[in-house]
Amino acid sequence: MQDINPNSVSVDALKPSESPILNRIKDITEKLAPRLIEIRRHIHAHPELSGQEYQTAAYVAGVLSSCGVHVQEAVGRTGVVGELPNLGTDRRCLAIRTDMDALPIHERAPIEFASRLPGIMHACGHDVHTTVGLGTAMVLSQLGEQLPGQVRLIFQPAEEIAQGASWMVEAGVMKTVDAILSLHVFPSIPSGCVGIRYGALTAAADDLEILIMGESGHGARPHEAIDAIWIASQVITTLQQAISRTQNPLRPVVLTIGQINGGRAPNVIADQVRLTGTVRSLHPETHANLPLWIEHLVSSVCQTHGARYEFHYRRGVPSVQNDLVLTQMTEDVVREAWGSDRVQILPEPSLGAEDFALYLEHAPGTMFRLGVGHHNKPNYPLHHPQFEVDESAIVTGVVTMAYSACKYWLS
Repeated sequence: MQDINPNSVSVDALKPSESPILNRIKDITEKLAPRLIEIRRHIHAHPELSGQEYQTAAYVAGVLSSCGVHVQEAVGRTGVVGELPNLGTDRRCLAIRTDMDALPIHERAPIEFASRLPGIMHACGHDVHTTVGLGTAMVLSQLGEQLPGQVRLIFQPAEEIAQGASWMVEAGVMKTVDAILSLHVFPSIPSGCVGIRYGALTAAADDLEILIMGESGHGARPHEAIDAIWIASQVITTLQQAISRTQNPLRPVVLTIGQINGGRAPNVIADQVRLTGTVRSLHPETHANLPLWIEHLVSSVCQTHGARYEFHYRRGVPSVQNDLVLTQMTEDVVREAWGSDRVQILPEPSLGAEDFALYLEHAPGTMFRLGVGHHNKPNYPLHHPQFEVDESAIVTGVVTMAYSACKYWLS
């Protein structure tokens, strides 16, 4: 059983600094630490799938209301938006985005507050994200006139299916927003540390579907048929080989066919095969050209072997491109708040996807990686049924986010 005492969360790193407002943020966060652990454990024990975050949203709205934040519910279906009153003179609006949904994974972590819903789990750390968002709201609400401008707190549903951000944007949450901040937990970074990435943080992720149409026939007489399974295998091989020889190796592309469906019997040549997969890329120009490039290859293979095809390419979310100025600001905040040894500059992006990118089409922003790795036990990756976090990272996340918000108006 995990041995964590909510009343003994480590706040040793809350060292004095030269900034009065940073010291104030740390003092408030230290007092809130036990409550933040309670919040995180409640959310973790009651996960909800994408688009079904009704109880989580109601809980978030209740916590926000209790600290004087003006709340809008049912935004973008199951989203919540909180507005902190602007008591300062700066008219700029800073948004802080948090995601709330869980995954269809059965939890196997040996903890007291494990998911109470079989087959659903916060395996990507969105329970921590929500807690940090709420903690940031609690801290900023106590700063009053020390907060120079407006803060909009966006609690988003359905990130795991890459739809929630578009729902929130369509609902108008980015109107008047001048900049936006976010975070994502990272188990490979130790708790207490923060990962900073300049430029591309995540990949663009698109969906691909190809239907190969041949002619059925007897398995003993292949020359009388057009074998859709064999042609589909040629399509897959051609696509993988072409990536290494026709795409710029400095602009990586990952194409994965995750499903193949076709055929009706062992001795019948298949007349149709459906391929579905995902395509990941980092460079905007490469991303823009991928549909035409892939379809050209599919068409060439099918034409060579006398088959027909249908091609469907669905744009997903673009790459998260962290703004240089805001990323530098966040790095400076971490160095000032925790020390340079707590900063990890990430040399490589992730080929995972993040619909935070959709907010960046409306305002500059940055996302940092919050280290949640344990120092003395195995750390399972995101989306693993035994994924756990070091809860002391919540304090790091709240202080970093709250102080970044304050720093924004000084930049």
